[in-house]
Amino acid sequence: MGWSPRPRAGLRALTGLVAAALLGTLSATAGAPAASAAVQEGIGAHVGGQDNRPDKTVWLGSYVVGGQQVFCVSFMLKAPNTDEQYKPGDELLTKWGTKLPAEDAANISYLLLRYGDTKDQNEAIALAHLLHSWTAAPRTPADKNVDLPADKIAYDADGHLQYMQDPTNHLEAAADAVARLKADAEANRGPWTASVTTPKGDQHLGEAAEWTATVKNAQGKGVPDVQVKLTATDATLGDGKADSAAGNASPQAAAKDVTLKTGADGTVRVKLTPTGDQPKLVASLTAPADRPYVRLPVDTGKQRIVSAGGEKELTAQGVVNVAKPGTVQVTKTDANTGAGVGGAVLRITGKDKTSPALGQDGKPLTGADGKPAVVTTDGKTGGVTVENLRAPQEICVVEASPPPGYTNAFDPQNPPSACGTVKPGETLALTVTNKPNEVPRAIPAGDQPVARAQGVVETSYSVPGLAGFGLLVLLAAGLIGFAARRASRR
Repeated sequence: MGWSPRPRAGLRALTGLVAAALLGTLSATAGAPAASAAVQEGIGAHVGGQDNRPDKTVWLGSYVVGGQQVFCVSFMLKAPNTDEQYKPGDELLTKWGTKLPAEDAANISYLLLRYGDTKDQNEAIALAHLLHSWTAAPRTPADKNVDLPADKIAYDADGHLQYMQDPTNHLEAAADAVARLKADAEANRGPWTASVTTPKGDQHLGEAAEWTATVKNAQGKGVPDVQVKLTATDATLGDGKADSAAGNASPQAAAKDVTLKTGADGTVRVKLTPTGDQPKLVASLTAPADRPYVRLPVDTGKQRIVSAGGEKELTAQGVVNVAKPGTVQVTKTDANTGAGVGGAVLRITGKDKTSPALGQDGKPLTGADGKPAVVTTDGKTGGVTVENLRAPQEICVVEASPPPGYTNAFDPQNPPSACGTVKPGETLALTVTNKPNEVPRAIPAGDQPVARAQGVVETSYSVPGLAGFGLLVLLAAGLIGFAARRASRR
């Protein structure tokens, strides 16, 4: 950049703005004044303030080089030509060839990443001003002597800022942008960190749960408005429903990847639905480099043009194991013998014994009647197995109807049941017991059976009892005959 004999009115018509912008690109230049026909100024303004000389202004803004927007840092040296060719270079240093302080280097990288492609004139002015402030700061007051050659003079940051703040120059908005960008850089500069947080509870096949990706700055605080690409493996993103989380857009259902911006807290949230046993979510983003690096011109003997990238790729990932389904093994047994009983119809319910249990896919297990699904015990073993149940889950098996021979003790208002918790990958064993119908031990002779109590009280007789009962009958008969004979003799 060089002095330009332009009026202090400051703002100049902006021409030649190229739509293609280079994110995080910075250029430092050396050589003749910037008024060359081969130089194309981008967004910015001619600003006075170097020793308050009214006949001199400095271009603060971007340049267009190779169809890309770049910013300069070697104050007062030749501006880059539009057809300049670059090759990879070294770490960006100050104009004096010294290492940039770590905080200044981090600020530069951050601002190039966030504002290097700006289309806002005030931001472009502010960005150029800050870059010169950090890379061409005077070592002593003598470095600001206006009579020094281009490669020796420093940037008078205070003088240029005062010029912008003067209402007569109509650059107050640019001065405000200087404070805003500087505060942004100090608050959100790198190094950044990225992380992916998986759901707290178990995740199941076919069921969406919320995953979170977070971007934090050097102070450990969330960075807003960062583009984060989320890529799912063994899963799809989105559940087809709107996502009301602030700062997030809802991805389409069944997408494999989506790009979202972090909210005010530095996070993006997305619904992830597992389609395999080990779903994974990878978050990738462009973060500010710890230090900007430069690209040197091919013809180093002609000029010292450099371009520095202010970014690096950052990734983070999270992965979970989908909870394995559980199994229930139910056995129906005889209360007296412990033998298995077949033909018992059992409902598979939740812990309330009313709602249906859930399958591995999270859907209720119901029959055609809409009620909890039923199973029937095997005729040989009295057992039945129910697989692919959501786990962990507390379930109950409730008898819907008793098997033949077990009806008397069955109470439909309080049917036999058993409950327990199904754990992932394990088998829960439950036993439901039925009391068999009571069978009479003796059937009275004759056509009319003797009525007897059912299932509660039984009457039994021993052999000595039955003999005593016959002797009494005979004695009574003899007494009756004796009395009759006496009566006939009278």
